[in-house]
Amino acid sequence: MVLTEEGFVFDPTELRLTVADAGEVAALLLRPPNARGLLVLGHGAGAGMRHPFLETLSGEFATAGMATLRYQFPYMQRGHRVPDSSGILTATVRAAVRAAAEAAPELPLLAGGKSLGARMTSLAASRAPLERVRGLVFFGFPLHPPERPGTQRAEHLMQVELPMLFLQGTRDSFADLSLLRPVCEKLGARATLHVVETADHSFHVLKRSGKTDPEILHELARMVVDWAETIG
Repeated sequence: MVLTEEGFVFDPTELRLTVADAGEVAALLLRPPNARGLLVLGHGAGAGMRHPFLETLSGEFATAGMATLRYQFPYMQRGHRVPDSSGILTATVRAAVRAAAEAAPELPLLAGGKSLGARMTSLAASRAPLERVRGLVFFGFPLHPPERPGTQRAEHLMQVELPMLFLQGTRDSFADLSLLRPVCEKLGARATLHVVETADHSFHVLKRSGKTDPEILHELARMVVDWAETIG
């Protein structure tokens, strides 16, 4: 349940998506009455679409006038811990984008997600255009595994032709900023990097930041909405 700034209370709509060679997965469409766009959100590797991070973030988007469509990857739908192959994961991204385009044909679309969801969305976009998607949004792009710095996971980004917004914390063990910044510079005008001071991969911040975790999620949602307006 979400309470908007106008005092309007509403719940997400449950959907079912069909993924080739993987069956059906669940999805949640949260659309505020004043929606000006729709963001398709994939979850992280160890948490599904109902994780508190995505639940809270979707609520923040709703109050900011952005609809969201969250969805499960097939392995999470089955209750497994090990992610599916990249082929199935990217096919799921495409199924979610198609569902968003059908559910709200009049709204501009963005796509992305948290960690794994972010990387699989960018990988899908690097292989073929995503239907009607105007930009990609990454909440904690997993550039490399913890304590194993590298940029191999970013190589496919060179084939992505859409604007990309990277939202990264300074304590994110999955993305050394000294490596991510050059990647974004190489992408040129396509990439925007927004750094969150003291935030880790889950966007938890230290007390010395002077902010709380809920305040950070509020800022992230507003940042995405403002960025979306700049890319048309």
